[in-house]
Amino acid sequence: MKDLINNTYKHSELTGKIIGCAMKVHSILGNGFQEAIYQRSLEIELHKQGLLFSRELEMVIFYDEIEVGRRRVDFLVDEKVMVELKAVSKLEDIHLAQVLNYLEAYKLETGLLINFGSKSLEFKRITNEYKLARQQNKS
Repeated sequence: MKDLINNTYKHSELTGKIIGCAMKVHSILGNGFQEAIYQRSLEIELHKQGLLFSRELEMVIFYDEIEVGRRRVDFLVDEKVMVELKAVSKLEDIHLAQVLNYLEAYKLETGLLINFGSKSLEFKRITNEYKLARQQNKS
């Protein structure tokens, strides 16, 4: 698990634990299932690790301070790390954009994009640079 910790990322220990859980799920199930199967399986592993999380947490999307819709994030772990799951053959830029938009909407700094659809588990740690910049400007 220590190999998954990279202290250049905020919440690195937590993201390492989440990635470890995802790796276990992928090693047991492999690729080829629908996203919902991986989501339910990851929920079991997160519970086993004693991690606190919300699953399919709904958020309101605003435009010009007017509610324009709602989206659900797959997991919010320890109220710090947003986790978005995919089960696609290859991650695309649109998937990364989705996570960045969710981070901004939730006002979070750290997210994980995890793809169970490829032969090997793919994951990306994503940082909300806008939130970090705003915090630094306040200092």
